[in-house]
Amino acid sequence: MASPSLAEVHDVVQAHLPGYRVRSVEQLGSGLDNIAYKVNGELVVRFSNDPDQALLGKQARLLSAVAGVSPLPVPEPVFVAAEHGCLAYFKLPGVPLLEVPRHRRSEVGTSIAARLGELLAVLHASPAQRWADLVDVDDQPLAQWQREAAETYGTVAEWIPASLRPDIETFLHAPSPPARRELVFSHNDLGIEHVLIEPASGTPTGIIDWGDAAITDPAHDFGLIYRDLGPGALREALDRYPIGGDDVAVLRERAVFYARCSVFEDLAYGLQTGLDRYTEKCLASMDWLFPAGG
Repeated sequence: MASPSLAEVHDVVQAHLPGYRVRSVEQLGSGLDNIAYKVNGELVVRFSNDPDQALLGKQARLLSAVAGVSPLPVPEPVFVAAEHGCLAYFKLPGVPLLEVPRHRRSEVGTSIAARLGELLAVLHASPAQRWADLVDVDDQPLAQWQREAAETYGTVAEWIPASLRPDIETFLHAPSPPARRELVFSHNDLGIEHVLIEPASGTPTGIIDWGDAAITDPAHDFGLIYRDLGPGALREALDRYPIGGDDVAVLRERAVFYARCSVFEDLAYGLQTGLDRYTEKCLASMDWLFPAGG
């Protein structure tokens, strides 16, 4: 669909929120899937490039359902204009953790990871069948994760310190860990770019971008916590998760695997887009993802 003009955005909001006075409209950003606008600095109005109206309704129902169980705030739809491919919600407070300076992430990372562990405990405990008509199943074999990671590594290896490459290449050619025992509902993309915090206090203020939510391996989102925030954060998140003994060890093994595989995709994204924060956080994480001899 063609991008709506600012006047068209104004008209859609007025039509669906008749008591809401529109004072300003500005483009917030665009991607392959959506173009988003910000109204009055607080209302996000997102227009999908996919003409499937049923999909838009499903996305809105998913956000509403997640809001009903999540211990952390999520964007809640205030209206859906299916004929325009439009979904609107009020912007959550805070800034993405990715935009916080690295030293500050180190200071608050473990406390934030504890809250993320609580979030995952709640999501994973919710019966998967509850979400079956809202999300897809994402059950890619671990060996395929490894193959794709090896392909992406080949495109970014020159940016990675030479001292780390032997350990990385050993991992990429090693056997993958045992597959998961069950699938659960999860965010499925819980990188720090999707975690909002209040910078001064480090308090999490919301979890955004649920577009990849799926019924999937419970270890995946723990892997992204480990990838972006480090070993202490992973321990803290797992401490808030109601399993123990051999089960948590198996979960941790797969989490580390996902972290190692996914870092190359994030690094490639940072290099391709010029988004230095992605590049910097990936290169910093290599020290704990691939410790010498580890």
